[in-house]
Parts: sequence; structure tokens; C-alpha cells
Amino acid sequence: MRILLAGATGAIGRPLTRVLVRDGHEVLALARSEGSAEAVRALGAVPVRADALDREGLLRALDGLTADAVVHQLTALKAPKLRLTADDPSNVLRERGTAHLLEAAGVLGAGRFVTQSLVLGYGYRDHGDRSLTEEDPFGVRTGTVADHVITGLVEAEGRLFAADHVAGVALRYGVFYGPGTWFDPTPAGRPFPVPAGGGGTMSWVHVEDAAEATAAALERGRPGEAYNVVDDRPSTWGELAAARGRRLVLPGRLLRLAVPYLGALMLDTRLRVSHAKATADLGWTPRFRDHREGMRARS
Repeated sequence: MRILLAGATGAIGRPLTRVLVRDGHEVLALARSEGSAEAVRALGAVPVRADALDREGLLRALDGLTADAVVHQLTALKAPKLRLTADDPSNVLRERGTAHLLEAAGVLGAGRFVTQSLVLGYGYRDHGDRSLTEEDPFGVRTGTVADHVITGLVEAEGRLFAADHVAGVALRYGVFYGPGTWFDPTPAGRPFPVPAGGGGTMSWVHVEDAAEATAAALERGRPGEAYNVVDDRPSTWGELAAARGRRLVLPGRLLRLAVPYLGALMLDTRLRVSHAKATADLGWTPRFRDHREGMRARS
């Protein structure tokens, strides 16, 4: 397939580009700068100089090109924000970026569209010990600052599934860890704040496993479906940070006061999620069953 990839230089975009090229696909990668263009060339992709948030520039850059599929992996999650608002850059990319890329799919004649979503859309609250599936309510708001994230995720999935010119698939990833993420196991990774006591339980996924799942969804994902993409064994924030080896332990009250979003994420949320549907439909299972295996592989 020829694939237009938005977000090729991000934490998941880099391994995804390598996987797609490995599998014989031709990757057209959006690049806002010459530096980004050089980076995607090094990954084996063909750069397309355009910004997904610049509708006219994007459509102009794609004029005369064709593609079979579009993959939306644009976020602004390089570092946790001290304050989260409705106009958060990631939300802008999920809302306006999704709208522009859906138009781009029409210009390209692309029949498939895969977008990034997150399991956090199930809600920032204590879900207990049960593993959630795609049948559970998505887009559940709890009245905290985290509702801004929920709104962006619901908007992105809603726009995709309402589009009648593409076969859309949404991938609800667990929290990413691995190279280029908040939880980068390399020595260059910065200490990450975690609550004393370890915090809540979360479902995770290594970025390389996420890339493999995305490639599988391009070929085998069922139109109009969402898939959870997580590893086998949820763990606390403290457990993953300890395996990473560099952490900053803070009292829960201080963490919530300093960064309210991280309070909702790390203290209020217990979220176990099943990838059984992705395994059944996509033929995908995580290579790294949990963060222990994933961190060892990159250390």
C-alpha cells in the first residue's frame, strides 16, 4: 500500500515508519520542516512538506498524489503539561487535525484511515479489577481537568466514524512507554514524577508493539471498529518508573496541586483493559507482555 503518515517523527511514528517500510509499504510522511523531512528520509519514507493544521497548505501539497490509506499519529505529548485546557495542542490535533486529514484522504483517494485514540477515553476513575473491552462506555467524563482529553478523543473517533468516504479504524492505545516517550529507558530520559505509594494501575503498551498493531490494523482492521492496544499485564505508575530507573517520588497531594491532570491520571485512575478483540481480528499480540520485558529489551 501507499500510506500517508502524519506523525512519522513522533514516539510511535518512528517505529511505525520502520515497520511499514519493512512490510513493503510506500510511506508518504508529512514533514513541517526540512529537519523533519531529513528524519523521515532516514527512516525510509518520502517526505511531504506540509502541516496538518494548515488545511489549504496540506491539500495543496497533496494535489496530484494518491494513496491507499491515511494514518493519523499526531499528538503533542513529549512532556506532561502543568496545566491542561480545552485548547491543548493534542486536542487541536485530534479535532482540527483529524478533520483536515479526512479531507486529505478524499484528495488522495485513500479508502482506509487509522487514527490514534487512547484507553483513557474509558474515563479517569477507578474501574476496579475487571478488564474493560471495547463494549464498555467510551467518552466518560468525571468533572475534572482530564475531561479535556476525553473530549478530544471522542471528537477524533466521532469524526472518523461519521466519514462515509473512508473505512475508519480507531486504535485505543495504552499509555506508551519505550524510546521517545515519557518513560524512555535510555540514560537520556529525564526523571518522571510519580506519586508516593505507586499510584493507580494503568494499561501500558511499548511503542514497538503499538507500531506492529497499527500495521496489522491497516491490513485487517474492520471498518468502523475501535481496538484496544495494550500489553498483557497492567501495573502501577510507580512500578514502571522503578523499572525505568529514574523517578521523582512526590506526595500525592503535592502532585495533584502542582499538576492537576497528573493527579487525575495517576491517583484517581485504575484502568485494566483487554486486547482480546485486537488479537482476534488483527492477529496481533504484544511482543512485550509487560513493562519488565519491554524495559529490559531497550536497556
